[in-house]
Amino acid sequence: MKELLLYIAQNLVDQPDQVSVTEKEGDETVLELRVAPEDMGKVIGRQGRIAREIRTVVKSVAQRQGKKVSVDIVD
Repeated sequence: MKELLLYIAQNLVDQPDQVSVTEKEGDETVLELRVAPEDMGKVIGRQGRIAREIRTVVKSVAQRQGKKVSVDIVD
């Protein structure tokens, strides 16, 4: 999951070297996505549409693998 989120985010932003994903295990795996401040709008999108779609893609892949994953976008 971490690699998938990293791949998606790096292809959306202007500074792909500033993208990082931190994985926190628990009942549900939490993936924290960090990008450069000027790229935050590109990851979130208008009215949060891109962020919502990123979460949908990651959750659907996780479900196929029998896992629970959530995505947090951190500033």
